[in-house]
Amino acid sequence: MFDPASPVYFSGTWHSASGPAREVIDPATLEVVGRIAETMAEEREAALDAARAAQRGWARLDAKSRATALHKLANRIEATDMRRCAELMSREVGKTYPDAIGELANCAGVFRYFAEMARDEAGKVAGSTQAGSFQFARYEPLGLSVHIMPFNFPVLLMCWTVAASLAAGNGCIIKPAPVATLSTLDFMQVFADLPPGLVACLPGGAEVAAALIDSPKTHAVAFTGSVEAGRAVAVAAAGRMKPAVIEAGGSDPLIVTANALLDVAAAGAVTAAFHLTGQVCTSAERLFVQEEVYDDFLRRFAEQTRALRVGNGLKRSEIGPLVSKAARDKVIRLVEDARAKGAEVVTGGRIPPEQPVGWFYEPTILAGCTPDMAIMHEECFGPVAAVMRVKDFDHAIELANDTPFGLGASIFTTSLEEAMEAAERLEAGMVWVNNPLIDNDALPFGGWKQSGLGRELSRLGLDAFRRSKMVVIDHKPQRQGWWYPYPDDWFYESAGRKHS
Repeated sequence: MFDPASPVYFSGTWHSASGPAREVIDPATLEVVGRIAETMAEEREAALDAARAAQRGWARLDAKSRATALHKLANRIEATDMRRCAELMSREVGKTYPDAIGELANCAGVFRYFAEMARDEAGKVAGSTQAGSFQFARYEPLGLSVHIMPFNFPVLLMCWTVAASLAAGNGCIIKPAPVATLSTLDFMQVFADLPPGLVACLPGGAEVAAALIDSPKTHAVAFTGSVEAGRAVAVAAAGRMKPAVIEAGGSDPLIVTANALLDVAAAGAVTAAFHLTGQVCTSAERLFVQEEVYDDFLRRFAEQTRALRVGNGLKRSEIGPLVSKAARDKVIRLVEDARAKGAEVVTGGRIPPEQPVGWFYEPTILAGCTPDMAIMHEECFGPVAAVMRVKDFDHAIELANDTPFGLGASIFTTSLEEAMEAAERLEAGMVWVNNPLIDNDALPFGGWKQSGLGRELSRLGLDAFRRSKMVVIDHKPQRQGWWYPYPDDWFYESAGRKHS
């Protein structure tokens, strides 16, 4: 059992938390992995004070020096043996070990990207409104940013926003997901070379998150999680007039047209629907397949799905457990509702009999789905693909957009016309053609509609953590003609214009 002595991380070291402790349970074995204590007000305030003090010095650094520090941080990530962190992640959230290692391997690059992005430009020079005046905008840090993280990619998604915030000159307060705290704390070692206090990790639940958002010592919020929680975070941040980046999940569509390469589409759909046991915000949950290829695609999709291995993430398996009993109960509810309304269970649809312990559920394909089924409107967040037959491309686009969500959308086709039409007409923040779930540090990540506000990654992700300041410098000082008091002839001219 991993027992970190119930720590919080701030001032460059670990401190004991004084709040009530809880056990961390492995969702695959239901065994106790470790214990974590809630961060209390005293530790929280100490961390905020230390971060604010460190941030003042960090903000005064020139961009090159900050970039050098972030490149050094990236070097440390690459040089650190991440096997312990990956194992902790697998044991506390059920992620397969290869997926955990893969997540950690992608962290260094985002720090390098934002290090150079922030160094590339720090403002804008505008065309002057008058001679002898230099007019420009400066981009400056906000202060302290709060990062409220999810369980599914607890370290990588934290790095996405922390890297951008640090590059902008801020300090960062991380509130990890309660079920993904051990791996997040273990990762904190990579920040050891930054100014002590600049980055803090404060374990806890919703009360800790609410206190950090409400604190006058914090200045921005980054959140990834459910729509319901995202809405609450957005409201709380708005109440304090703090900018917030909200990534709130979705129920992504995947379209297979009559022009798709079906072997590619089936393989892509397996990964899009079942990666991380379907617990990805951009998982393909609703599949719309054109009737000409419906049966053929369904057969290939089912064949490849049945080849997936279900089991402990530390063993040879692609499908680990769901993160909790509540998560599995929701999946079961949605599958049973669809079955009762006429959906056919092509494969899966049950708790695997060989896995009686843990929150396992077989990767499931539901065929013949209809719009009246709850799974076509709710976010399932589990290993279930709901497949619906559509008459043509336009019908697929219409149904794909018939949702309150708008995070990502995928399409498989060899038609350039369909690809371009889909990119234009799908109501989502990301569109993938023949290659789902890809992200790019240089392109914005985020959703439309109820799937979120603001963007992560790219220049937009950097701008989320800095504010602008307009500066006007008259380098040839002189009295301006419009300054008070007005010349007398102005009044006569104004009166003449008024009565003419």
